[in-house]
Amino acid sequence: MFALVMISLYLLALLLIGRWAHVGYSRHTASDYYVASRSLGPFMLVMSIFGTTMTSFALVGSTGEAWREGIGVYGLMASWSGIIHSACFFLIGVKLWHFGKLYGYNTQVQYFRDRLQSPTFGLLLFVVVVSLVIPYIIINILAAGETIQILTKGALPSLFPGTAGAVPQALGSAVICFVVFVYVFGGGARSTAWANVMQTLSFMVLGLIALVVIAINLGGPVAASQQVAELRPDLLVRGAAAGHEARISHLEFLSYVFVPLSVAMFPHLFQNWMTAKSAKAFRVTVMLHPVFIMLVWAPCILLGIWASSAMVDGQLVVPLGWKDPNKVLGMMVDRLTPPFFAGVLAVGVVASTLALDTQFLVLATMFSHDIVMHYFGRERFDDQKQILLGRVFVVVIAVIAYLLSAFAPRSVFTLGVWCFTGFSSLFPLVFASLYWKRLTKLGAFTSVLTALAVWLYFFQEANWGLSRDYRFHGLMPVVPTVLASALALVVVSLLTKPPAAEVVGRFFPKDA
Repeated sequence: MFALVMISLYLLALLLIGRWAHVGYSRHTASDYYVASRSLGPFMLVMSIFGTTMTSFALVGSTGEAWREGIGVYGLMASWSGIIHSACFFLIGVKLWHFGKLYGYNTQVQYFRDRLQSPTFGLLLFVVVVSLVIPYIIINILAAGETIQILTKGALPSLFPGTAGAVPQALGSAVICFVVFVYVFGGGARSTAWANVMQTLSFMVLGLIALVVIAINLGGPVAASQQVAELRPDLLVRGAAAGHEARISHLEFLSYVFVPLSVAMFPHLFQNWMTAKSAKAFRVTVMLHPVFIMLVWAPCILLGIWASSAMVDGQLVVPLGWKDPNKVLGMMVDRLTPPFFAGVLAVGVVASTLALDTQFLVLATMFSHDIVMHYFGRERFDDQKQILLGRVFVVVIAVIAYLLSAFAPRSVFTLGVWCFTGFSSLFPLVFASLYWKRLTKLGAFTSVLTALAVWLYFFQEANWGLSRDYRFHGLMPVVPTVLASALALVVVSLLTKPPAAEVVGRFFPKDA
């Protein structure tokens, strides 16, 4: 019951912060609703971007994956992400921010439509990006509902006897969707930015507290790790050392360097970049992002490893044969912390699932700008109509995403990797658009269609994502997908007519 109360108070605080940001700081313009009037400074930008990238995949997903695969999971995602994310922010984010401020872009589609002089390509990219964002939203909805169900067990036995008194996953997910919808609907990008600050601070601080409290209850970190070494030594070995078979091969480990490239094409990150006040605001983000990743991922990986052998009253916290890795973090917090701490730490776990806000907003922005206003004429929509349009789409997206979440039983980590694979396959496109004048419209078309075809082939080969151990000659599917996309882009661009000089001059002014 205490956990339920704390989660409820946290969600109420989010609503109040969203309302306060809207009433106290909003300029009540379309630019403010969609990109916070491009006014966020270094602190707000780094917190907003980190809160957007560190979703339930990072906390709930990484804990469950570490419980299943061991310590190598940190190297797979956290170490690569710390380096690659910051590189993408510096090489991609700053330049896209510059063009966004210069030409008034709010979405990726607007940028690529201008860069390639092709409304048709804009429509293709819209379909592909939206198709990849929706599963990413579902990841957070699933993780939120399942975490709340685990942490509220026994709170309302008379009301929910079928779940041992816990708030059912479907209801918890619905409440989360509703809360996020309310403050995004009201305040748009500004309310979302302030909510992300609160969420980032919550899961960073409370994640470290969870690590300390659980470690103490397991007899200290040394004792907890020794227990793993005795019962599951394979989880402490990435390679084939110490006589154990490699859980994660060298090829698979190296493959993951391609996965973090996905941030360069996340539409919700593009919209975050557009909110920056200046290029200098990116400096803090580039420097602190790797540190923040370490502070979040390291506790989660340790908790996941300890969960493999953690015991309470002689029984494993996570029983042998457990099938749902999404619930491992919630089970550790529920069983290994006092009721008071469990309630407080529940807030941190739930906070990690609330990257839904930026994703709701970016889809609403894309439907408003890239479909309605583009095809019906922007001049028909004044600021108030543009805001109303965005709010209507926030409602539609929240409802559709929630309904779709009922049909997605895959693990948060596995589903996340497939989403990232799709976005990573688009990295050659955005990199070439910024650094290669010879990129052509047909080269871009071929690149995206090739990436889509190869991704779909591997996805169905992996039994539509259910075969989580599927590999292509030892490589993660992301590697051949990215390479095929890049090869198609370069070859077709070189074989087709170069872009017009005025287009090149517009996006490469120093060389014009």
